[in-house]
Amino acid sequence: MTLEEKIAHLQETVMTEARSEGNAIIDNHKKALESLFEKHKKEATAQSEVRIKSETLRARRQVNQAAAKAETELKRALGKTQNELKVRLFDEVKELLSDFTKTDEYLDYLCSKIREAARFADGEEMTIYISPSDKEKRTELEKRTGMTITISEYDFMGGMRAVIRGRNILIDHSFQAAVDYEYHQFSFAAGGAGIE
Repeated sequence: MTLEEKIAHLQETVMTEARSEGNAIIDNHKKALESLFEKHKKEATAQSEVRIKSETLRARRQVNQAAAKAETELKRALGKTQNELKVRLFDEVKELLSDFTKTDEYLDYLCSKIREAARFADGEEMTIYISPSDKEKRTELEKRTGMTITISEYDFMGGMRAVIRGRNILIDHSFQAAVDYEYHQFSFAAGGAGIE
């Protein structure tokens, strides 16, 4: 083997080793970069999942807050509307009662309530009151029932009241008391109107 052949062989061997070492270094570096890339990808995916969960929770909270606010406003509007309807309903009831007080049936009703009160008093002293708006009915009521009727100082929309002082009893068949009682008991139940 000549010197030139030896140099060429040495050069070829060194180059093969250098290429082999270079390829090994490149492969190791490539593996390290791929490992680093996979690690970075996992971290980025985990961070994005955490961010997505966080944003989803924030969005749900905002939706829940908006829904709660809307529900509160709806309840407030519903309550206001129900109250307006309740007032209108009871105004209509008062008108119907006022119309009823102008009928013969009303006079019969008063007579029956006065007789009931007299039976309950069972001979004890009793004061029977009617509303000032019914004062023109006084004579007829006294004639029909045989009882002394007193005109009240204040109007109670019709009906009658009686006081048995000896037993400290008030018999209240006034329309005002009945309307007030029903007004306070009345509510719009779920699905419609009702009395609680």
